[in-house]
Amino acid sequence: MSYQGSWDKRGEWLELNPGKSIAGQADREEAARQWLLETVGMPEKLYRKLRHERGIEWRGDRLRLILFPYREYGVEPVWDELEVLYEDDFCLVANKPAGINVHGDSTGGEELTLNHAVAAYYQASGLYTAVRPIHRLDKDTTGPVLYAKNEYAQLKLDEDMREKKIARIYAAIVQGQVQDGLTTIDLPIGKDRHHRSRRRVSLTGQQAVTHILSVERSRGVSLLRLRLETGRTHQIRVHMSHMGHPLIGDSLYGGNARPFGRQALHGERLIFAHPLTGEQIEVLAPWPEDMLRLKEDSLFLS
Repeated sequence: MSYQGSWDKRGEWLELNPGKSIAGQADREEAARQWLLETVGMPEKLYRKLRHERGIEWRGDRLRLILFPYREYGVEPVWDELEVLYEDDFCLVANKPAGINVHGDSTGGEELTLNHAVAAYYQASGLYTAVRPIHRLDKDTTGPVLYAKNEYAQLKLDEDMREKKIARIYAAIVQGQVQDGLTTIDLPIGKDRHHRSRRRVSLTGQQAVTHILSVERSRGVSLLRLRLETGRTHQIRVHMSHMGHPLIGDSLYGGNARPFGRQALHGERLIFAHPLTGEQIEVLAPWPEDMLRLKEDSLFLS
């Protein structure tokens, strides 16, 4: 379900054109309800909230929804360079560098996070909305992070994440020669009782599925493209280490840290359906310089 017509953002309001077959109904309120829930695919929870707050109204043949109300960022804006890979009124995709977390930890420390930088970007753009990351990346993993810019987008994208409709493609350089027969790793992951920061393959853990899409081999290492079906903490790192191919630089999971100061893992592509229109959006994130050098040094020159 999605909306295929024209739309405009006017301040806090989104204006849609349902068409005369809806606008011309005798009971326009009921017609609007059915259209929003059954055609547009608005989450019923949000529809009830908007109705309660008088956030749905007709203006002529246009249906107006308060989808862009003023909201606190939820995190202090702290300016830092932010590479925006995609943006519209509903979504933002930021390219996360290595060395920062997406969000802060429970200690409430002062460390800069991607969320701080996104809040500062919103502030500089004159946008006042909560910072809503849809997924996360490990601190030293680079690549695209998807943000919802309003509650409607958050509910739709969260649902797509639960239903595994958002594709995340990663590039990893691992130790050893990965064989072509290794295409899917379906092994549950749980906490490591002996190391607070680590995860491990565990029969009592949560289901975790990683798909290996392609393999290139060179000089005792392999360059992989992988797709996550699930999103467990450290999933690719745990799975590849368990299979005997830890990521280059990933000392936490047995990788050799000498040639590379972090895990050699980069989010290369993010594919998702636009929360309003349903259009497939594919975002490519350029490789960071350190991984490009590692790739060239390993003779992956193509």
